[in-house]
Amino acid sequence: MHIQDKFDKIIKKNISLVCIGLDSDFNKLPAHFKNSENPQFEFNKAIIDATYDLVVSYKPNSAFYEARGPKGIEQLKMTCDYIKKTYPEIPIILDAKRADIGTTNDGYVAYAYEHLGVDAITLHPYLGSEAIKPFLDRIDKAAIILCRTSNPGAGEFQDLVFDGQKLYQIVAKKVVNEWNKNNNCFLVVGATYPEELADVRGIAGDMTVLVPGIGAQGGDVEKTVKAGLNSQKMGMLINSSRGIIFASNGEDFAAKSREETIKLKDEINKYRL
Repeated sequence: MHIQDKFDKIIKKNISLVCIGLDSDFNKLPAHFKNSENPQFEFNKAIIDATYDLVVSYKPNSAFYEARGPKGIEQLKMTCDYIKKTYPEIPIILDAKRADIGTTNDGYVAYAYEHLGVDAITLHPYLGSEAIKPFLDRIDKAAIILCRTSNPGAGEFQDLVFDGQKLYQIVAKKVVNEWNKNNNCFLVVGATYPEELADVRGIAGDMTVLVPGIGAQGGDVEKTVKAGLNSQKMGMLINSSRGIIFASNGEDFAAKSREETIKLKDEINKYRL
């Protein structure tokens, strides 16, 4: 199955565009996990089991696992293995923002795709297509390229103008017109910038866009959906992390995460369908 088909299939099955970011910061886990043998994995498993029928992908951010050394990396792999075994139809996005040169990239590719077994990874475009070619060559995986990110300082470089175009527009055009030879490129555009999201959608056609920034970062759901849908009323992976997974720090955390996921899914579909 082509990677785009995997995403499209789960969008249609779950009637959803919601991506849950598994940013499982150990310091924010409910207290009863702190003494568990595998606290991040056990927390993630509960979130996944509570939301699997509502989402189109899970997106663990590697930083929260790397921060705990080998034990954290082990729990990231346990999380990926659990999703692949129990809910294999749901794609996994590794949010790691990689991209380098030569054998360094080969290591990143092996780690993400062979060791963890994820379906997609976030990449930065700064080193050019030659640098991320090992990712682009994997036609069974999605290369998700940073374009216009959700952080407040994004414009420092991304809004720089060259030859009448902003840098993020140049990146979008480059990815769409030159890098997407295997039809496995996606773009990242933050929900905190709906005008730029609409601009990128105009450039990208029906290409899938990962949209962080909903929830804790303050992105507006209505503006985001109306700006970002493609011609099929799909083409978006709208991510919420803290707003869902840390909706409660009590024993009811998984139930609360389901409630918040349903709420977000329904709000998105109100403007989508």
